[in-house]
Order: sequence, then structure tokens, then C-alpha cells
Amino acid sequence: MRDLLITFIVFASLPLILKKPVNGALMWIWISVMNPHTQGWGFATTFPFALIIAVTTLFSIATARARKTPPANGITFTLLALVLWMNVTTLFALFPAAAHEQWGKVMKIMLMNLVIMVVVRSREDVHRMIWVLVLSLGFYGIKGGVFTAQNGGNFRVWGPPGTFIGGNNEIALALIVAIPLMRYLQLSSGNRWVWHGMNLTMILSAMAALGSYSRGALLAITAMLALMWLKSGRKLLGAVLLILLAPPALLFMPERWTERMDSIGAYQDDDSAMGRINAWHMAFNLAKDRFFGGGFEIAEPSAFAMYAPNPDAVHAAHSIYFQALGEHGFVGLALYLLLGGLTWRSAAWIVRHSRDDPQLRWAYDLAKMIQASVIGFAVGGAFLSLLYFDVPYYLMAALVAVRALVAQRRAAIAPATAANAGRTLHGRVAPEPPR
Repeated sequence: MRDLLITFIVFASLPLILKKPVNGALMWIWISVMNPHTQGWGFATTFPFALIIAVTTLFSIATARARKTPPANGITFTLLALVLWMNVTTLFALFPAAAHEQWGKVMKIMLMNLVIMVVVRSREDVHRMIWVLVLSLGFYGIKGGVFTAQNGGNFRVWGPPGTFIGGNNEIALALIVAIPLMRYLQLSSGNRWVWHGMNLTMILSAMAALGSYSRGALLAITAMLALMWLKSGRKLLGAVLLILLAPPALLFMPERWTERMDSIGAYQDDDSAMGRINAWHMAFNLAKDRFFGGGFEIAEPSAFAMYAPNPDAVHAAHSIYFQALGEHGFVGLALYLLLGGLTWRSAAWIVRHSRDDPQLRWAYDLAKMIQASVIGFAVGGAFLSLLYFDVPYYLMAALVAVRALVAQRRAAIAPATAANAGRTLHGRVAPEPPR
């Protein structure tokens, strides 16, 4: 039944995609983030839904009369430079067969992200995009939060198998990224059911993140909540809520959860932590030795034998930063950090230029919440191999669209502002010029 439902939804969306390419972008986000086919038990688990949606969307864009290029700004150019550099490093990959297979997967993600930048243009498009992201991840937040509450936190929360967010650490970080987006939807809606629904979803998503037993997630959710509090206009109320809600949530978790979190300070005695540090050393040594890095998929025994302090402890990078460094060298890491920096600055620009305009209040709230999502991902990603996780790239695309909309609004009101300034001099009407 689930397989048939997912198949019906996808094929029913195809006429809508042909009519408006943005519908294809939203369907792609749903398929790539929620991975609804993993919730089936039959043919849907391997059916190429994503390929069908991607091809239909590209055809729709090709036949449409609308703009076919993304807005020109720093984020777009840097992303294109990073994608180009990934293609170059693949030519010099240490393990060509594995690298080319991963290259195909990553290029699909990057292509569709550029497609999203092309077709997401209006406030409605952006709003719908955030709704799709929240519903896609909120499904697992509600499911995981209820599971944690039912079992007293004694069992770990896992994501959908075979996906970016299949692991306990990965699903936790994805939910942390989603929580500020839920807050944005709450702020942008006057519907009390949406307000209460988002409150419940945020609480359950936070419980699911805690129930993952991810130590990186604890650091990430702390950073995310701290930034949300700093960006809040009601800091006293926010502080009171955190004080009231955080201790009961932590006390609810069992002793073995507390013991695992306490091990953060004693990482020298933890094999998993030391394995990650060994992988970081390997990535750094490899990047020093090879200008182009090792290409995709370098977690191989032979690479560790050449570059790791402990050649027997073979691990994935477990860090977006060392993953970029090891796979794409110092140039790749620099481009990735630049992309993150430009994303932050773009959000800050939106906040600064929409603060005093009531019609741009939605942009102001969204940019602040995306900043909270970004800081959560930046902290949690330091301990996970999620360099190619698509959600942060979708948030970059959202900011590209929002910045363009804010710039259009400012350009539209600039002549009226200048005219009013010219008509007023020190609070009095300026005299008419002589004829």
C-alpha cells in the first residue's frame, strides 16, 4: 500500500512539474530529503523516482520561457567553482573506480541544487520549499521523539536506512538543522494549529536528536539553541523557556545516555573518538602530499597505510572539514569554507536590509533561522562525513532567492524614498525650485 501511494504521488506530480518547473524542485527535495520510498516494503524501495522527477524537471525548464540561469552572486559562483574543482580532483583520484561512482552521486546533487536556484524565485516558492524540508524531516522528528518518549530513551533513534540520514548521528544533525526552520514557519503563520503543531514537532525533534545518543548532536543543538536565543527579540522569555525545558529533557534520558555524553571530555579513552582523530591526521597528511587531494572515497587501508599515524584504524573522515581537505585538498577546503562564509554573510545582509520593512519581515525571520541552522550544521558537521548532505545546499539556494527578492524590494522603494527625502528639509517641506 505504501509503495502504491508513493508511486501515485510521484506520477500525479509530473503534469504539475511540466506546467511549473518549481514543482519539480519541490518534489526533488521531498524525494531526496525524506526518502519516502524507504518507508515502503516492495518495488518502491528501488524504483527510480528521483531520476524521473529530475528528467521531467529539466525538460520543463528547457521548454519554459522563464530565466534558465541562477542569480549571479557570490554563493552561486563559489558553488560552481567548488563543483568544477571536484571534477578536477576526480581526475587525480587515488581510487578511480570508487571515486567515479561517488562523483556521479555528488554531481546529481549539485546539478539539482543549481536547478533549485534557477526555479525558486518568489516568496511563495521559498515558503513552500521550507514547508517541504520541515515536513520531510519533521516526519522523522515526530517518529523519533515518540519512540524516545515511549522507551524512556533506552534505545537509539536511527534514520531511514541507505540514505544520508540513516545513521543515528546523521538523523540527529538533520533534525537540529530543521528545528529553526520549524520556528520560521511558526513565526510566519497566524494559524494557531500551525503554531501548536510546530511547538510539538520542535520538542519531539529535539527529543529524537537526544535519543540518537550522538555526542556531536548535543554540541550542535547547544550551539543552535544559543544562536536562536541571541537572534530572538524576546530573550528573557527564551531564557525562561530554555531553563524550564532543558533540564527535564536531560533528566529524562537514562544513565547510560549521560555516561556517553560525559565521555566528550575524556575522548582520549574513547576508541571512536581516537579513530576520528586518526582519520583527520590522515586527511591532513594526504592533502600536504597531494595538491589535488585524494578524490572521492579515500577511506581505504592503503591510504591509511601511507598517511595515517595509526594505519590499522581505518575510518571515514567523520568531519565535513577534513572530508573536504582529504578528498579535495586545501583548495577544496578553502572553497567550501568560503561557501559557508558567503552563506552566513548573505543571511546577515538579508537581516540588515529587511529589519525595518514590515513587508520583508518574513525574510528577516527566515534569514535568522537559517543562520541558526547553519551554525548547528557547522558544529555538528565537524564530527560527521556529511560534506555532500543536500539540505545545507538547499538552504543556500533559499538564501540566494531571498536576497534577490529583498534587493528587488529595496530597488522598488528607493525612488519613493529619495523623492520623500527631496521634499523634506529638516522636517519642513522644501521650497519649489524657481521656474
